[in-house]
Amino acid sequence: MKILVVGSGGREHAVIRKLKENSEVEKIWCAPGNGGISKDAECVDIKATDKEKMVAFALNNHVDFCVVTPDDPLALGMVDDMEKEGIPCFGPFANAAIIEASKAFSKDLMKKYGIPTADYQTFEDEKEALHYIKEKNEFPIVIKADGLALGKGVLICETLDDAKAALREMMVDHIFGKSGNKVVVEEFMTGPEVSVLAFTDSKCIKPMVSSMDHKRVNDNDEGLNTGGMGTIAPSPYYTKEIADTCMEKIFLPTIHAMCKEGRPFKGCLYFGLMLTPKGPRVVEYNCRFGDPETQVVLPLLKTDLLTIMQACHDETLENVDVEWSNEACACVIEASGGYPVKYEKGFEIHGLDENGQHDGVVVYHAGTKEENGKFYTNGGRVLGITAKGRDLSSALEKAYAAVEQIGFEKMHYRKDIGRK
Repeated sequence: MKILVVGSGGREHAVIRKLKENSEVEKIWCAPGNGGISKDAECVDIKATDKEKMVAFALNNHVDFCVVTPDDPLALGMVDDMEKEGIPCFGPFANAAIIEASKAFSKDLMKKYGIPTADYQTFEDEKEALHYIKEKNEFPIVIKADGLALGKGVLICETLDDAKAALREMMVDHIFGKSGNKVVVEEFMTGPEVSVLAFTDSKCIKPMVSSMDHKRVNDNDEGLNTGGMGTIAPSPYYTKEIADTCMEKIFLPTIHAMCKEGRPFKGCLYFGLMLTPKGPRVVEYNCRFGDPETQVVLPLLKTDLLTIMQACHDETLENVDVEWSNEACACVIEASGGYPVKYEKGFEIHGLDENGQHDGVVVYHAGTKEENGKFYTNGGRVLGITAKGRDLSSALEKAYAAVEQIGFEKMHYRKDIGRK
């Protein structure tokens, strides 16, 4: 098997390391990849969104299976283009990836099919949105850019002034580009947040181990939203009873709704959930593996990942017994100082071996480059220091012990991952 993985971050590194466990996998390319990924796959200098070059590369190199992981190429239709050329893919077609690419679409889908979520309104006019917020006069309130925004297009507004500023940034200043031309204004929900990724072939759905992301940049959930500063799995809040409720009221209804809309979803469907006092509700959908949730979920997967991915593609997932370890896993993100706003690159990373790893943990590379056998920072989120343990506390202990030994200039990380 020759496999092409599209993407360049810690999520892709986790997917690649899991795919390598299959003895039939002879070759893995990653485009564009990064310094650390280059130790586990051959990196190819093609942008993740360059459909034409990616398809040409896959054809020229006789790729047997392609895994498209980031949201942008999925929304742009990279799976559509690969499949047209006879290259089987793991990932949804563009018409199904809209479940993440448009917040307005996903909210309307949930309303139409009775899937529990926050109350909301959609706006394309800044003044109309502000008028609605003034009339509602309930704070905090949540404002979301409709389109893709690298996981940062969600602003929680504590006051009317905050809401005015958020609308101006999105709809006038266009800090998220065209993604903010339309916004969703929704009620603020309370309760623990839980991420559940699920394998699906559009008919059958098999949830993965639950996880909990830590989005805010600073300890105690303070500061700006980021792509994710750390994760744990499983979530201690996600009980068997809640899982059964989610399957009945959220997971199955969602894949059935997508089929009814003529948008069958195949691949990894991510459910961002809020466990509210009134029961679990959907915060958001993603059309792909979460980052950094993947880094704690896949290490607990006992079943071969490629077998599951092929079953999702072939619509035979029902025949695959997906098994999970009963251990716990924790990931602490080491980020560049200043992330998620301005940060510097190019600092040498200390504490890694020649393969970009460290004894006792797995180091997933998110934003690194390699030069002359050394690793340097090359992004906002740089490394995901990940450890398994018999329980959550032992996994966290191992991960944080390694964090103390791995570092770079102006490094920033949260010291409270998993604490709550």
